[in-house]
Amino acid sequence: MHPCLSCGACCASYRVAFHWMETDETTPEGVPAELSEPLDAHRLVMRGTRDAPVRCVALDAAIGTRSRCTIHTRRPSVCRALEASWESGRESPQCDRARAAFGLSALTPADWRWRDAPANDAPPDDSDHSPDSPSQPPVAA
Repeated sequence: MHPCLSCGACCASYRVAFHWMETDETTPEGVPAELSEPLDAHRLVMRGTRDAPVRCVALDAAIGTRSRCTIHTRRPSVCRALEASWESGRESPQCDRARAAFGLSALTPADWRWRDAPANDAPPDDSDHSPDSPSQPPVAA
């Protein structure tokens, strides 16, 4: 299983700001506009990530146990750009800090040994379903 599917710490640690053109109001299959709010003249922010305590409205998780993004295939570019530590052969300070804030150890190269070469390019959960997800979707706050 992809390590992010048992984490979710980054989605409950950082502001998720992105250009307004990434929403589904302007880009087909973009970020659902109703899950965002204005940040400044050119950027939006995912609801739940503007102020502390941070928790993205699209996060369906028990941090450190199970995690999924309810809009994974439509997530903002900033989320697409954030890699888990060692996913691409190097540490990710953002990933390590987020995990540490929730008492989780940093990922290591050993956390990626389960992956076969063809699976390395597969996203964590494009089906938008994880095995341990609750049967009810989260309510957008």
